[in-house]
Amino acid sequence: MKENLYKSRMCELYDRECIGCMECEICDLDSNKICDNCGKCLEIRDDAVIKIEKIITGD
Repeated sequence: MKENLYKSRMCELYDRECIGCMECEICDLDSNKICDNCGKCLEIRDDAVIKIEKIITGD
């Protein structure tokens, strides 16, 4: 029954139908781990810093 679920969609990594190999679920940073959507491979920052060089006032 699990096979039928995968056959109805296209593979995320290769140009073919999904064969249920689950390779798309493997972590990009640790091949022994299933992806848990931590975002570490995307280099997402929680904060950003800008440098203010000059303040222009209306005077």
